[in-house]
Amino acid sequence: MKEKVNVTGVPETMVQTLYARAKETKKQNAKIKDEIAVELVEKLDYDFSKADKDSAMTYGVIARTIVLDRMVRQYLENHENTVVVNIACGLDTRCYRMKGKYLRWYNVDLPETMKIRRQFLLETGPIYQIAKSAMDDSYVDGIDYHGENVLVIIEGLTMYLCEKDIRKMFSIIEKSFQKVTVMVETLSPFVVKHVKEKSIEGSNAKFTWGVKNGTELQKILPNFSILHEVSLVEGMKELMPVYCVIGKIPAVRNISNKIIVLEKCD
Repeated sequence: MKEKVNVTGVPETMVQTLYARAKETKKQNAKIKDEIAVELVEKLDYDFSKADKDSAMTYGVIARTIVLDRMVRQYLENHENTVVVNIACGLDTRCYRMKGKYLRWYNVDLPETMKIRRQFLLETGPIYQIAKSAMDDSYVDGIDYHGENVLVIIEGLTMYLCEKDIRKMFSIIEKSFQKVTVMVETLSPFVVKHVKEKSIEGSNAKFTWGVKNGTELQKILPNFSILHEVSLVEGMKELMPVYCVIGKIPAVRNISNKIIVLEKCD
């Protein structure tokens, strides 16, 4: 029997992104494999018709998954016994795709979101759930931390926040962990101003914040240094070969989402 989920606004994006990963996984020449996403979608009583019409969202989600999976996997292979903090996890399943490569993995999201996650994913060590906002500094109390290397992943969140929230979120990270690297997805200001996601039209979710690049981001986060940034164009190249050509155009790379990698300053 399928279970109905009632989500609106920003939390609705977690169902849409889950569906995008499941849909890609079922393709014969799938660029990602997320069998858990397929299982979850089959259990959901939800109208995915809008998601089917939003090809831009679908491509973006898969490109992001390709890029971030690669970046996270490489990081974990080079840093043993890492504690991973996955902020705004929604129904993300990367913790399963990376299983065995980390010490502990904490999925963090709002209580109403985690309530839905717990309906479908019962997680106990080394994967844990924390039902709190990333702007609530008490969420770190639920993290078993003893000075290990920490990797924080933030995807699909910053574009729905404001600069004050961004500063607050990073301030908590900076004060809570000695050695920490952050991989954060950002949107360009152009997209924030001119683009709407078709799949969540009618909800109160809208893009509110963006940044041009890592240099601009560092201006508001002085306690972090920028290591590098990766455009989601790199993921799009695997989905649509034409991006091997148009991805070289500065304007295309500039407006594409980026994964910016930051490290806490010593």
